Amino acid sequence: MSIEISKTHVLLARAMDYRAERQDMIASNIANADTPYYKPRDIRFEDALIAQEKALYQDNSHQLKMAITDERDLQPQQETSSIKPTLFFRDGQMARNDGNSVDIDVETTEMSKNSIMFNAIVMAAKKDGAIFRSVIDASSKV
Repeated sequence: MSIEISKTHVLLARAMDYRAERQDMIASNIANADTPYYKPRDIRFEDALIAQEKALYQDNSHQLKMAITDERDLQPQQETSSIKPTLFFRDGQMARNDGNSVDIDVETTEMSKNSIMFNAIVMAAKKDGAIFRSVIDASSKV
């Protein structure tokens, strides 16, 4: 069982997972640049992160809780988001004679953008942890 530091920490961890998965997918596209009839793949996960954010930050204080009168009663189910990252074929580049439509320039640009976003998320996670660390350090001096 892990300790949940904050809701933001959970969201940042999920964003890092998606960014790492996208990095692997882009690397796979580059590796298959010479494979005949290969279409570059990508992942769209922004909708999944927005749904996760809404689920984490929704106000449940005004909802009625299910009463459990006997331990044999059915337990309430945790709501999980049905929205998953969307995998799609990145289209729009001209296919070569062998049917492959991987453009190395596009892939390296996407990889650079993804790497920058991953590093930004890592820095945000470090700052989020530093807030709690400073509170713990300040409370030890009291």
